[in-house]
Amino acid sequence: MSPVRMPPIRIEARHEAWPLREAFVISRGAKTAADVVVVEITDGTHKGRGEAVPYGRYGETVDGVLDAIRTAAGRISTHADLPRELKPGAALNALDCAFWDLESKQTGIPVSKRAALPEPAPKVTAFTLSLAAPEEMAAKAASVAPLSLLKLKLGGDGDDARMRAVRQARPDAHLVADANEAWTAETLTPLLAIAAECGIELIEQPLPASQDSILRDTPHLVPICADESVHTADDIPHLIGLYDAVNVKLDKAGGLTGASSLVAEARRNGLKIMIGSMVGTSLAVAPAMLLAPCADWIDLDGPLLLARDREHGLRIDNGIVQPPSPELWG
Repeated sequence: MSPVRMPPIRIEARHEAWPLREAFVISRGAKTAADVVVVEITDGTHKGRGEAVPYGRYGETVDGVLDAIRTAAGRISTHADLPRELKPGAALNALDCAFWDLESKQTGIPVSKRAALPEPAPKVTAFTLSLAAPEEMAAKAASVAPLSLLKLKLGGDGDDARMRAVRQARPDAHLVADANEAWTAETLTPLLAIAAECGIELIEQPLPASQDSILRDTPHLVPICADESVHTADDIPHLIGLYDAVNVKLDKAGGLTGASSLVAEARRNGLKIMIGSMVGTSLAVAPAMLLAPCADWIDLDGPLLLARDREHGLRIDNGIVQPPSPELWG
């Protein structure tokens, strides 16, 4: 990151709630709105924005993330101050992305160039099918026929029927699945066999992160992707021999800076890459889109799940996400 000489800045953070089109259901619960934290950093002339989604799986809450940002704000004057003040997580993500955006607007140089990332390009995103009865998931899959990559949220009991029903409904689609830690040591191999039978390309986090060691001696009939088991580049050495891919999320890695390091370390170790996100607006997805050219899959469909998106939102046509406009971010 090249340094930018900055005038005095002001950091503000707030909570926003964005209603969803329909309930979003995974193995750990359901939500009807995207509760996000937005950070704005201004130097009096330019303003940078970042958005993060507190991750309840790790004890994060909206209030806790806001408190962390506001507590750290008085000790932050430059982008380089962030790692000293905050650990990877939603608060660091929102601040990191806001600084990247601000510095881009101050210099007139796109974030992709300043961060030495590939030229942003359109990419097909997965579209998530919430956890539901097999027939409901099959009907939803059939109703989005123009979308070529679908992601099934699984939950343990009944996952065999869910995978088969969606495959029958959409024989043409590329399928990936996310078990969100809901499988067990006993069901792992039989369900992987059914996933292979159904032509599913990837299974995310089948077991609880605490049971990762089981994967070492399990035949990977379908490639297995770490999600809850990976946060930052420091986690990669512990995943070798257990996983075939990693899901990179800015909210876990601590922003575009941490996520870029995680992608690079995963690639050095021969792991495939999914770029993912929590359910948020286009402002949360925009920085992640800069990593899309480095990915084997992207799962950045949050804006499609909203009842409405923010102004200058990402353009998504038939599942193809366009890079963000400067008016949105970066």
